[in-house]
Amino acid sequence: MLAHYHPTLSLDKVNKELKKLKKLNYNRFMWWRLYDQKNPKLHHRCLLIDRIKNGDFDPSHYKYQVELCEHELNAVWETCSPDMQMFIEKTTMLRARRKRLIEDFNKDETERLELAIKGFVETFSCTKEQVYEEIDKCSGTLEDLYYIIEKKYSHPRSSLPSYFNKPKRGRPAKLQA
Repeated sequence: MLAHYHPTLSLDKVNKELKKLKKLNYNRFMWWRLYDQKNPKLHHRCLLIDRIKNGDFDPSHYKYQVELCEHELNAVWETCSPDMQMFIEKTTMLRARRKRLIEDFNKDETERLELAIKGFVETFSCTKEQVYEEIDKCSGTLEDLYYIIEKKYSHPRSSLPSYFNKPKRGRPAKLQA
């Protein structure tokens, strides 16, 4: 029927993944979010490999919350099966929560991809197009991609990102004679 949702993961798998996340207290401004990442994101000036190992670019946790919502909607559908009006009344908040979580998921995934690409471009002497080409060729993890790009595009003079090599603003240091 129209109201039946099709989650891609089983409820056990979703609960297992949600246990890895940090449970949030109620927030009236972000009421639809129940979980957040376990580790806070590292500062953008940290080394790219450290950010990758921290999980800053892992798949968004909002996906699991959407899946949980869809399982809950299916459970309510089972109880209200013939009566569509009752289903709509009981699931108004769940459907609104699911919609907002999907929006958060899409925004978060796009942001993570852009930050990862930007990190590769700033860390290594390569362009966005070259990074996308390497992504298409790579079949491993993001860490594997990092080491592949490091081998191909690493600059021998500096292993630090370009923003560490920029001169500081302000008055130059005094010369010691």
